[in-house]
Amino acid sequence: MKLARESIELLEQVARILWFEGTKHGLRDREWMALRFLSRANRFSRTPSALASYVGTTRGTASFIIGELERLGYLERKRSATDKRSVMLSVTQQGKKFLTRDPVNVLVEAIAVLDDDVKIRFRDTFRHVLDHSDAAEQRHHTDVCKRCIFLREDRSTTDVKATLEFSCRLFRAPIAEAEIDLLCTSFEHHRH
Repeated sequence: MKLARESIELLEQVARILWFEGTKHGLRDREWMALRFLSRANRFSRTPSALASYVGTTRGTASFIIGELERLGYLERKRSATDKRSVMLSVTQQGKKFLTRDPVNVLVEAIAVLDDDVKIRFRDTFRHVLDHSDAAEQRHHTDVCKRCIFLREDRSTTDVKATLEFSCRLFRAPIAEAEIDLLCTSFEHHRH
């Protein structure tokens, strides 16, 4: 139990890099979190309500964050082609360039120098902790499509080649292979 408690104490200290008072490079912590999330979110999660869910705030606060990021030129919103009532959010080129100044990059760099096996264990440890806390709180967290219970893989083989196609059973939509590594707020992990 002592090691578990020490780990949480260290995590709290790391969290100070994520959650801070005031601004860093002109953005508040939740604005950084929003920009970071939207740069890695799949097309189903680049909406104001998905952003509110990810950041853990109200839709009104999420709308304020979106407006601020838009005003700075880091984000743009477009009407959905399929549903004119909904809005799709996209990080602009300027926003992608600005992410190089993200305060969490110091954490990314510290983890990046670790051996691949250590990085995988580190990531999987956090997933394990989230999965267990989700079960205890009866909620779910955001994760990548390739780990989601809703991802469907269809393999087909022809005389020429084998192909692999993906779709989301929740949204009933095809997913490009490049999208399976993106974040989704509708993620549900496989129950063991």
